[in-house]
Amino acid sequence: MSIQMPPADASVLGRRDEIVAALRQIVPGEGVISSAAEMLPYESDGLTAYRQPPMVVVLPDSTEQVSRVLRYCFEQGIKVVPRGSGTSLSGGALPLKDAVLLGLGKFKRIREIDFDNRVVVTEPGVTNLAISQAVAHAGFYYAPDPSSQIACSIGGNIAENSGGVHCLKYGLTANNVLGVEMVLMDGEVIRLGGSHLDSEGYDLLGLVTGSEGLLGVVTEVTVRILRRPEAARALLIGFPSSEAGGRCVADVIAGGMIPGGMEMMDGPAIRAAEDFVHAGYPLDCDALLIVELDGPVVEIDHLVDKVEAIAYANGATSCRISKSEEERLAFWAGRKAAFPAVGRISPDYYCMDGTIPRGRLPEVLGRMREMSGRYGLGVANVFHA
Repeated sequence: MSIQMPPADASVLGRRDEIVAALRQIVPGEGVISSAAEMLPYESDGLTAYRQPPMVVVLPDSTEQVSRVLRYCFEQGIKVVPRGSGTSLSGGALPLKDAVLLGLGKFKRIREIDFDNRVVVTEPGVTNLAISQAVAHAGFYYAPDPSSQIACSIGGNIAENSGGVHCLKYGLTANNVLGVEMVLMDGEVIRLGGSHLDSEGYDLLGLVTGSEGLLGVVTEVTVRILRRPEAARALLIGFPSSEAGGRCVADVIAGGMIPGGMEMMDGPAIRAAEDFVHAGYPLDCDALLIVELDGPVVEIDHLVDKVEAIAYANGATSCRISKSEEERLAFWAGRKAAFPAVGRISPDYYCMDGTIPRGRLPEVLGRMREMSGRYGLGVANVFHA
């Protein structure tokens, strides 16, 4: 697989040694990587089908250094590609041959935890999961939980507006970030938002979240943290078809319930995940729905009964309700490992994201199965429901 890259600027490449020397003055020591062998880890992100070595890699460790690097590149007409942890699957951190790759891996400190105001101030290189781990002892957590949360950085989450299995109730990154410190292309340092819920004026923070680093480089992030729910239980529901599962999804939402998470997997995805994780998934169904309900115990007990009734009304063939925290986490383990699980059974696969109106799920899933058979291409569906 190849990608058509824009032609490199020969005038910039001709000044490479000069550029490397100037960057070493800004970021001394081991902060500049210029040899071909040492730059290999930076030639792609998680989408390894596309590769392009950068002209040079610079690894600043302070906002001042980021500002000076960007100001220098701006004045010299040099392109810059920001990079977080490199776990993205969208090619968002793909370098350019005539560009500086600005890596933020050294920004990995949590600067402040404020339980009174329920916020955490962190550097962008801190992993998503590390934020929850840092506040877990006080009964708090950070809600967005991408499948790669053990490795992906919060700065990358802002670039991609990442979600996770709990996005249905608690929102995406955009709904949980309160403020950022950001360096613009010309080196100017600005702040958007803060530790408060809303800012006056235009929603510039919302514009930055999901902009893939095109508007500036984030060097500090303020996120809101939430109290852990009193309890959480998950239902593992098997269906004879994806269409039946899709109808159940629509009926749960139509019933006025907003689960903490609701995810669906079809037959190929179920079998791949079970072979990989051994989560105890039923293999005699063609669709699997995981519905998590959280909140006060008495409310959960009531909602579990309602969801179970809706599931059987839609033809569910099985329904397991988690009886412990370990079992609940096991239900999710297979879902969160779905992408590497599919990678075990196919040397190549193409990951596609789409948005489907909830009421049209049965129709779309049916057509996808039909097209899979017609063209002889295996399809494994895993998605937020």
